[in-house]
Amino acid sequence: MPNKKSAIKRARQSERRRLRNRDARSSMRTSVKKAIKAIETKDVEALPTVVQAAQSKLGKAAKRNLIKKNTMSRIQSRLMKHAARAKAQAKAEA
Repeated sequence: MPNKKSAIKRARQSERRRLRNRDARSSMRTSVKKAIKAIETKDVEALPTVVQAAQSKLGKAAKRNLIKKNTMSRIQSRLMKHAARAKAQAKAEA
């Protein structure tokens, strides 16, 4: 347990930031999972919106240093590649 006033304040701040970061990271992961599910089910109508939402969450997470910039780029690249492939397959089937 911190004894100094500044250490007590720092512990409060750290806890608030930890909870905020946890919520943001969870939200980012959820949006990526929704995009992956839309890609797997080849839901062409929902695909652009969920992929865009996932990209937005990933960008914000990287901006806030929740994930590294290259990690964001890698995930976005894979999402876009799979989304384009799913879109092309759905178009070929139709």
